[in-house]
Amino acid sequence: MSLPMLPTALTLLRIILIPIILACLMLGGTQLLIIAFGLFVLAAITDFLDGYLARKMGVVTTLGRFLDPIADKLLIACLLPVFCLLGLLPGWWVVAPVIILFREILVSGLREFLGPYNVVIHVTQLAKWKTTLQLVACALLIIAPVLGGVWLLVAQSSMAVAALITAITGYEYMIQGFKHMRDMEKRNDQNGL
Repeated sequence: MSLPMLPTALTLLRIILIPIILACLMLGGTQLLIIAFGLFVLAAITDFLDGYLARKMGVVTTLGRFLDPIADKLLIACLLPVFCLLGLLPGWWVVAPVIILFREILVSGLREFLGPYNVVIHVTQLAKWKTTLQLVACALLIIAPVLGGVWLLVAQSSMAVAALITAITGYEYMIQGFKHMRDMEKRNDQNGL
């Protein structure tokens, strides 16, 4: 593999790891949960490395820019329902994954709508922290059954904090999006459209 393809290969690895992680979680057992945790940590590391290497090596590609956010969302979105199914996020804890999924779909839809108008909503620093918090919370939920004790509550609380930050970033993006929509409406009104 050529070095310019390395960042994209890391992104693809993250996507390939998702069904393996899910299978380990669903099958359960201490060994498989530890494997799932290790693979998830590897996937999370690729999330940082692919973008870093692409920028450092000056090989930011269209394919990489397309796949990276999809890989991030797939990794989290595929795990959240499984956590609920396995009882790791029971009762009111299920609100956290609902908020996260709701925000991701809403913001993706907003970006898709604004794309043809050449409006780009840039990723904020808080949104980067949001992703990090989601990854940490997911890692904790994967390994909590192995660690036992208070770790499940720590993992659930981490997911709740991640959901709160996710909601805040979603709100910020929607405010930006609505501002662009209002500007488009004004231009249309001025042009008699």
